[in-house]
Amino acid sequence: MNTHVSLILRLAVVAAIACVPLSGESFYIEIVGKVLVMAIFAMSLDLLVGFTGLVSFGHAAYFGIAAYAVALLSPGHDAQSLWWVLPASIGLSALAAFVIGLFVLRTKSIYFIMVTLAFAQMAYFVFHDTPLGGGSDGMYLNSRPSAAIFDWEPFDLGDEVHMFYFILVMTVLAYLFLARILKSPFGRALYGIKSNEHRMQSLGYFTFRYKLGAFTLAGGLGGLAGFLYAVLFGFVTPELLSWHESGNVLLMVILGGMGNLGGAIAGAFAFEAMREVFADVTKYWQLLMGGVIVAVVLFLPGGLAGVPGRIKRALQGGNAK
Repeated sequence: MNTHVSLILRLAVVAAIACVPLSGESFYIEIVGKVLVMAIFAMSLDLLVGFTGLVSFGHAAYFGIAAYAVALLSPGHDAQSLWWVLPASIGLSALAAFVIGLFVLRTKSIYFIMVTLAFAQMAYFVFHDTPLGGGSDGMYLNSRPSAAIFDWEPFDLGDEVHMFYFILVMTVLAYLFLARILKSPFGRALYGIKSNEHRMQSLGYFTFRYKLGAFTLAGGLGGLAGFLYAVLFGFVTPELLSWHESGNVLLMVILGGMGNLGGAIAGAFAFEAMREVFADVTKYWQLLMGGVIVAVVLFLPGGLAGVPGRIKRALQGGNAK
């Protein structure tokens, strides 16, 4: 696709999403805000799965750690400063990813998948079985962080429209940040590791460091998504760290198309849309969703991101005839 056309389409999508609050419907504002949060979450995992070749089944741990960090750092009803709670939450998730990465990245293939799952379950039980996270009932966020800078407050996260646009800005920044990272020498090295790690090692690359950097970065961005989720909904539960949540975000990446940031965003939108629609149709909505995802894997191996390319090739084939 032409670069200018692609840029115009991206800008059009962002503009369309930015118009959602104009509907005045709180339900749509909240649901689209949630989808944007999950889009950040999906992009963070795609950095590992799609661009580095590391299939993690415990990515929800970093999402949940940041979500709980917001609640734990905001006791009582006094609003804490956004400008320290946000980096602190992301930093805790990134630190957890760094420490866990030191261990899990020494394994490969199925062992890597299972060890990431094991660490995530350990984090899950820390919040589920101890007073730290309020047990299975979770914790409430009594007040959203304040964006005040001295006596000036540029926006109010207590306002649903302001909150929506804050999430949208964070989603765009996360996309641009990852796009820039992937075009850097670091990102090129990740592509090489996914393609052939042994060859990269023979060229003198210390691949463990690159993988650890990607793992930590993905954990931090997953933490950003967790922070936004906690602030948006005002409560957190241990289920945010469960293997179900890790499985859901992995399905978003697969549905959208691995190794494509736009695909991760599309996968998040499609997954959440199907969940809302199918849940209204039948109580067996998970069966319907599973069938759709199986069909995508069988008939669209490149995910939703591969659809434009298929259409283009079909049109070119028709023109050739």
